[in-house]
Amino acid sequence: MNRSAVRAALLLLALADTSARAQTQPSLAFNRAQHLQRGINVSHWFSQSANDYSAHHTATETDDADIALIARMGFDNVRLSIDSTPLEQQPLDASGLNADFVERLDHALDTMLADGLAVQVDLHPEEPYKMQLRTSDAAVDCLTALWRKLAAHYANRNPDLVFFEVMNEPEENDAYRWAGIQARVAAAIREAAPRNTIIATGPNFSDIADLLTQHPLSDPNVIYNFHFYDPHEFSHQGATWGTSWWRYTHDIPYPPTEAAMPQILQQVPDPASRSSLERYFLDHWDAHRIRLTIDEAAAWGQANHVPLLCNEFGVFREKSDPASRNAWIHDVRIALESDHIGWAMWDYHGGFGVVLKRSGEPGQPDPATVEALGLRRN
Repeated sequence: MNRSAVRAALLLLALADTSARAQTQPSLAFNRAQHLQRGINVSHWFSQSANDYSAHHTATETDDADIALIARMGFDNVRLSIDSTPLEQQPLDASGLNADFVERLDHALDTMLADGLAVQVDLHPEEPYKMQLRTSDAAVDCLTALWRKLAAHYANRNPDLVFFEVMNEPEENDAYRWAGIQARVAAAIREAAPRNTIIATGPNFSDIADLLTQHPLSDPNVIYNFHFYDPHEFSHQGATWGTSWWRYTHDIPYPPTEAAMPQILQQVPDPASRSSLERYFLDHWDAHRIRLTIDEAAAWGQANHVPLLCNEFGVFREKSDPASRNAWIHDVRIALESDHIGWAMWDYHGGFGVVLKRSGEPGQPDPATVEALGLRRN
């Protein structure tokens, strides 16, 4: 047997040993992660709404019919993003939360549960909330207190189906500070809701590289998440946020072809930015490259014996070629499923949506995107 074959055999034995030990130590978090296999984000509803959280907005942005459609399409869970600001706006009830906002939030969450969907309760604050966390320990105190109240409020729902996500993309570039903040918040959630599973994340924008900086919490009832938009030059083409030159780009093919490169590069006005875009074409992003990248997260999960979840991935629709967009979504979904990682696409009917919807009208699934996700149209 040659040296390469010996190494391969040893690796298989190591993986078999890891699998055997995992099977002899069943985890509640692993069992509950089975409820988070095919999810969708509902954005710009109870978060990201330019401070419009009126009853009219929450009644029309997404409604009960949309939730029913999500279930019919074959999704098994929803990531319900919630801005911290309306939760804490006056007047507050006896629990310390805004009763009017929370009543509408309750209706959304309970409707999802009634339709057989698990729910990720995702605290999704905007700036300057995150900036304050980076610089102020008092802000960390406030976050901890908020989660204690929010977890207590939902602790009476089915703990198999209601998950608490510490924070969306914390944007804290000090991995050690974020680890300390997350451990403290997770402890507060656990005090208020001893039965629910927590979803933890890495610092910054929760990319795979950010996940790899973390050590698992001492709490065993935790699922660890990451977001996947690589390469951003493709997934965020045409976006008016993030890197400034993305807004100029459109119709970037996936997988990239060098034949298309010269024309696409001319979309970007300055040489340094063109060089960044050129790397997308030269780095050979395809299904194999995506699988190898996601394998890095899977290896971290296996090494730490914890379940993983990718609860954001997608491509901005406005300026992307539909065939390329859906090919990328398909390849990411296949890579995640091959590594036994649950997923939640971004998003339901926003800029990355799987459904096309005008205010007050029924949502219409995009058949090609539904197919790329391996789901049914309705």
